[in-house]
Amino acid sequence: MTAGTGVTPAILQTIARIREEVCALHAELTRYGLVVWTAGNISARVPGTDLMVIKPSGVSYQDLTPEQMIVTDLHGVPVSGNNHGDWGNPALSPSSDTAAHAYVYRHMPEVGGVVHTHSTYATAWAARGEAIPCVLTMMGDEFGGSIPVGPFALIGDDSIGHGIVETLKNSNSPAVLMQNHGPFTIGKDARSAVKAAVMCEEVARTVHVARQLGEPLPINQDHIDSLYARYQNVYGQ
Repeated sequence: MTAGTGVTPAILQTIARIREEVCALHAELTRYGLVVWTAGNISARVPGTDLMVIKPSGVSYQDLTPEQMIVTDLHGVPVSGNNHGDWGNPALSPSSDTAAHAYVYRHMPEVGGVVHTHSTYATAWAARGEAIPCVLTMMGDEFGGSIPVGPFALIGDDSIGHGIVETLKNSNSPAVLMQNHGPFTIGKDARSAVKAAVMCEEVARTVHVARQLGEPLPINQDHIDSLYARYQNVYGQ
């Protein structure tokens, strides 16, 4: 597929910037130990277009370059640069999770970034098909409640994306644990989705450790709502 004539120089610059950002953000996944080998991926919506940028499939994190980041439409079909050069090596295929990411962007217009990892503790909760209960103020801040579990779905089409959307559309949480698979996170941009992935693994680990010591104490929903409202609307600079 070829990008239409509406691809302006400004959009081309935006695509180049996002390819650089998405490439660089993959280093955060390895930095925080959220992925092994070539598993996991990050994508970002290209604002003002029906395009997204995503990691190629099966390429080592240490070998990733901005030029390898693949541009697709919001159905996961790779897009060429319309005489402005190819967006991504034509010899590389987009991530095997591309259809899931694309489905999220089509059905959640507020989402600008999607991340998938197989981080150990969050994936362990997903293997049990168990939501992570909101027993930490950090969870109230970041997730506005428990981190929910999404349905089991096979890789290869948009079934995973459907499960993500159906699980998160009525939730404050930017993270979902897809059953028997692992966490997916969303955000206003790719960096926000990466932060959610980092925090998801942190609370998954902490709550797991707490359970080894005894039953964690629940937080009252009113307090959770207060924590979430403060953190989302007041906290920070």
